[in-house]
Amino acid sequence: SFSIAGNLLLAKFTILLVVPMRKMTRKERLTATLNGLTVDRPAVSFHEIGGFLIDPDDPDEYNIYNAPSWRPLLDLAEEHTDLIRMVSPVRAQSHLSWDGSTNTEKRRFYVKEERWEGCNSRFARITYSINGRSLTSISRRDREIDTVWTIEPLIKTIDDVQIFLDLPDVIFEENIDAEHIRQEESKLGDRGIIMIDTEDPVCAVASMFRLEDFTLFAMTEKKLCHALMEKHSRYIWERVEKVSGYFPGRLWRIYGPEFITEPFLPPELFEEYVVRHTGPLVEKIRRNDGFVRIHSHGRVRNIMEYIAGMGADAVDPLEPPPQGDVLLKEVREKYGRELVLFGNIEIADIENMSPEKFRETVKRSLSDGTSGEGRGFVLMPTASPYGREISGRTLENYQIMIEEAEKV
Repeated sequence: SFSIAGNLLLAKFTILLVVPMRKMTRKERLTATLNGLTVDRPAVSFHEIGGFLIDPDDPDEYNIYNAPSWRPLLDLAEEHTDLIRMVSPVRAQSHLSWDGSTNTEKRRFYVKEERWEGCNSRFARITYSINGRSLTSISRRDREIDTVWTIEPLIKTIDDVQIFLDLPDVIFEENIDAEHIRQEESKLGDRGIIMIDTEDPVCAVASMFRLEDFTLFAMTEKKLCHALMEKHSRYIWERVEKVSGYFPGRLWRIYGPEFITEPFLPPELFEEYVVRHTGPLVEKIRRNDGFVRIHSHGRVRNIMEYIAGMGADAVDPLEPPPQGDVLLKEVREKYGRELVLFGNIEIADIENMSPEKFRETVKRSLSDGTSGEGRGFVLMPTASPYGREISGRTLENYQIMIEEAEKV
């Protein structure tokens, strides 16, 4: 029996029953994460796998995803990850290069396109011409690898810059495909969310040069560099303004700021170029209640203040050292209340690390990404495999990401 004193002591306390949080749908989990709300567990994304629209049944010999070893990984992503489907308002798929969606009637006097195959590769040449002067770029896609290399950049000399600036803006006008985005969102249902993908003016300009040439150009020809970014800004800003109005409240990914990061360029140029030309994109999206995720590989320690200062909602992929230069725990402590953090799992670790060691790596990322107070964390690789074959180790390590996220 209890004493009277003991009964009085117990009466001073309220017994709290801990009720487990119900399991969220994948869409609910991602939506809550973006809004800084409590979730049942951290979200897990495989980035491009489950992000890109991939058809493993497409018999095209250049479709690496129709290889049998890819099917279990694609199914794993579709069935068990929190899907963040990347969609583009101006391309058939967000990860493809320009595919002719611009108004061809307005382009035909200025742009010529040629495509051919040879030596197990597909090539594309685009030629811009005005007043008897021309600019040409050539790209290559190999049969066994899902990536596109630029083997001849559009701009090779300072004189080429002026040729490009003289091109009429009308040829860059775009056909916006809002219905494609709406259909993909409907198909996803409660399995995830769409993420509208766009390059920024920095990406559009840098992609016209060899990387080493762009780095020198951005440092020494600032006036011309700004002029190129302003030219690209006109159609990119219009795209973002229209689509964010059509689809308010959605997640966007802006890629391109990584071209203005160390060791290529100093942080002060990030402020000069990215904040000036990409910042307005962030404002337009947020004005329509959207969420902005800034994509930047590599060293981000000295640009995080600018990313947060632009009003971004999220950042990816937060590569761990030595690929990056900042620890996830440090970013969480300093910027976690403002930004949702995506990433921190190196693709090289997924492909090469033993499952035992990789499990510890995943546990550490989950711990660091959810430590203390913060807006949210999504466990995600920094990139994805792009070869035709998926090894057993790679598949097992992807499974470990899901297993560990579900334990938290």
